[in-house]
Parts: sequence; C-alpha cells; structure tokens
Amino acid sequence: MAAAPVRQRPGPGGSRAQLPPCYYEGYLEKKGPKEKYVEKLDLNGFVSLKDDCSRDKNLEAARLILRMKDGETRITAPNLESRELWKGFLYSVTDLNVPSSLTLLPGQLQMLKEVVDKERSRRRSRTPTRAPPSPLSVPLVGEIPPCFRPVSRTEAEVLLERHPDCGNMLLRPGRDGCSLAVTTRQDLNGSVFRHYRVTQRDQGGYVIDVENPIPCATLHDVIDALVEKTAGTLQPFLLEEPYEENITYVSANDENGERILHTAPTSPLPKAPALPPKQDRWPSSPLSRSPAPDRRILTSSVPASPTNPMRRLILSPSPLAQTLNEELKMKLEKRRASQE
Repeated sequence: MAAAPVRQRPGPGGSRAQLPPCYYEGYLEKKGPKEKYVEKLDLNGFVSLKDDCSRDKNLEAARLILRMKDGETRITAPNLESRELWKGFLYSVTDLNVPSSLTLLPGQLQMLKEVVDKERSRRRSRTPTRAPPSPLSVPLVGEIPPCFRPVSRTEAEVLLERHPDCGNMLLRPGRDGCSLAVTTRQDLNGSVFRHYRVTQRDQGGYVIDVENPIPCATLHDVIDALVEKTAGTLQPFLLEEPYEENITYVSANDENGERILHTAPTSPLPKAPALPPKQDRWPSSPLSRSPAPDRRILTSSVPASPTNPMRRLILSPSPLAQTLNEELKMKLEKRRASQE
C-alpha cells in the first residue's frame, strides 16, 4: 500500500505534502535486505510480520522482521510495548482491520480503529493516474466459485503467499476488466507465481487461454480443469475470514472524557418454560377408582425355583368381592325365611 503509518523525513528538495498522512511517529532502526539503512518503506509488497527474538546490544530493545515481496527488513523498536504498538499500526494500515491478537490498551485499540477509518477514506478519495479495473465490470455468468477474490494481480500474490495453508489457486478479475484470471503459487526454492487468462466465449462458457485452449462450460469447470491437469497440485484458495467472539462497544468516561473499549457481558440463553404436569384426558370419578365386585386377583401358590422357573397361578376372588358375596348370601337366606 502507498501509505506507511510512519512520518518520513523529506529529502533535499522534497515536500511533506507529497507524503501520505502521518498516523503515528516514533524512533525505529530499520535495515533493508542488503544491510543498508533505509529512510522510507513502501508497504505495497507487504507479506508478513513476525517477532525477531535475536538479542540486541540494548537489552530493552525489541526487534521485528518485516517481510516484503522484494526481501526482508529488520526493525528495532525501543522496547516491547513500542514494538507491539508498531505491529498494530502496520497491520491496521495494510489489512484495513484492527488486529485482535495483540496486547494493547483500550485507548490504543480505539486509536487504531480511527487510523483504519482514515486510511479507508484516503484510499477512496485518491485519484491514481491509472485506476484499476472494477471487479463489477467483469461479466460473470453462472455460479461464482468460492475461490473468487476481487483483488489485483499483486494482491492475489500476497494473499497466496500469506496464507499457504488455505490453497494455492484463486480466481480474480483480469486487468482489462473484461476477462478473468487465475493466479497460482507453488514452492520451488521460493514462491513461483503463474497467471492464466480466462475469457468468455461468444457462444457461451469460458476458455483458459493457454497454448492449447481449454474450453469450460462454467467457472467451476475452469477450476476443476486446472486441478485435474495438475493432478491435484493446485487447490482452490478458501480463506475463512475471522469473526469476533464477543460483542464490544466504546463509551466515554464522564470524568476525563477518555474513550474506553468495553466487552458486553455474556448471559446464558433463557430457559424454555416448564411444561405443565400431564393430566388424564378423562377425569376419573370416585366410583371408577373403586374395584368392581367381580374383580379377580392372581396369586402364586407355588414359588419359582432354579429347577422350576414356572409358577402355578390360581385365580381367586379379591377380599372385597368375598365380603359382598357373603352379604348377598345373608340377604337371600333372610328372604327365604320370611317367605316360609
């Protein structure tokens, strides 16, 4: 990218107005790929950034290794806190996103967010000498493969270089705005990039413009053809964008006016209301709960044994049935006596 988040010193006859806006300034020791001290860094070819654990004569100093497309640049910060903040600015300006993996204070995170907003606005308002083609001008037909990325040739190389585990082939708009291109990356004593033009045919479908053109019915077939031709060496680039795990918001302190980043409290999901106790469909009456006069019970007269697991069951009247039978018998005898 064109805007490095560092204030540069103008050279003889130079003007500060020609430099990108200053987002942050401080003292850093920078040494380029050929061990020459450099005055200015262009982050257009940014690839990666990692900590350098080698010792420095200044025990409090902290080092960084800034990897660019044309080599590595070693940066030395005064201390660990300064290095972490510089990393935050570098990632914010190159990726246009506040990094979440760094140990920074809430005020510093808010400052990085403001830098991201300013850089986005600056990129939208600038008028380059030759505007890059808009991805919207690409006449895509049919379903778009998930490895399509609306990026330029250089941005495609940086993506493949920075995320080698996500695949090594992506589909992107062509430079002319009327065609497509496939960018691939492979390792051969370093990164090897290849770019293949993909154009639409008047009669429908697409064609991969190589020495022996490969016709394809859809864009998915374009990707499948390259995977098949390379015996699976080329794989589609699928990058999963990170999402926040917590809800955060910014508020101002009433006492000093400082803006602080807060994390919203997490509460468990509300429990579903308990179901009412199950009731019988037809309510029972006291009469229905009393046993019928002729109800019988089963009793076992012979206990089971290991040699005889069967039991002999005898059907006998219940005690209540016996009582009713005795009362009925007495009434019949009294009636016969009165008749005689």
